[in-house]
Amino acid sequence: MTTVSLTDVACYLPGDPVPAEFYTRYPGAEDKLRDHPMFKVPPSRHHVARDETNADMIERAVQPLIERHGAAQIRDVDVLLVHSQLPDLPFVGAGTEVARRLGLNPEWLVDVANAGCASFVYMLKLARQILTTTDARTALICNAQSAAGQWFTQSEVRRLAQAAIPGDGCGVGYVTTSAGSPVLDVETRHIGAYAGDMTVAVDDGRKYWEPGESQLRIGFTDASVAKVLARGNRLVPEVVTDLCGRLGVPTSDIDVLITNQPNRTFLRNWREALRLPPERHLHTFDVYGNLFGAAIPITLERAIASGQVADGDLVVLGGFAHAGDFAGAVAVRWHGGRD
Repeated sequence: MTTVSLTDVACYLPGDPVPAEFYTRYPGAEDKLRDHPMFKVPPSRHHVARDETNADMIERAVQPLIERHGAAQIRDVDVLLVHSQLPDLPFVGAGTEVARRLGLNPEWLVDVANAGCASFVYMLKLARQILTTTDARTALICNAQSAAGQWFTQSEVRRLAQAAIPGDGCGVGYVTTSAGSPVLDVETRHIGAYAGDMTVAVDDGRKYWEPGESQLRIGFTDASVAKVLARGNRLVPEVVTDLCGRLGVPTSDIDVLITNQPNRTFLRNWREALRLPPERHLHTFDVYGNLFGAAIPITLERAIASGQVADGDLVVLGGFAHAGDFAGAVAVRWHGGRD
């Protein structure tokens, strides 16, 4: 079987850090969910500029890959997979614009709309499947998150507990048919029973695309938050444990665990369930907030750049999406040294 590697990752963070006070000092910032563990405010995050698009961020995130691997190598990728957490336009994904900007002509181009906060894992699985069953040899997978500086800064939404948690950014991965940093296995689950449990809400009852005065927000309630907390606590340890079981290693042998970054409660509960010390479960929540789908590749890139991932480490990436309708984990044997 063809070996597929996560050869490299890169990222882009827009603008200067935005302090928590941007939200907490806003009049009316407190609401009934403010003290819930799901909404403990991170000290910092980044926001996209008003005119900054997902394609802009992806273009900027890919530049380090071009510098390290050469423009010709990146232009020749066979597969382009893109997940935009907040699409710039209805109907049209960012993938074709990314291809135009970077001068790509991929045989496979897919805008991935599902898998949310764990979409990097899902796209890595898709890339691996395509690269092992077709003539394709290289792939570029891209996660762009632009909701924090746009959706969550609306005048009324900004008052809610949910608004202070997200941050914006973009993470990208370069995947090749090589044995450099092999993808050892992937575990994914689509859980239809939880489909539709993540909702958006507007006070006037209109459809989200209809004109109106109320502002679109995520439809959190006490009951829905409790469900998400319970499911998330269970799903991520389950997929990571099952993945490690197939590899024949205990979860305690994971050298580096990187998950999506929803809040400190999930991060603590996941590492405790998997019997890992804090120094092996790396996170960026306190500096970047919840980056949704971009969290895994950005946190991985930051860990590699800071020397927290060593040559030969067993790296496991995992997470869950939305209200629990997807969960996944992937294991990589990392050999991607940086000069």
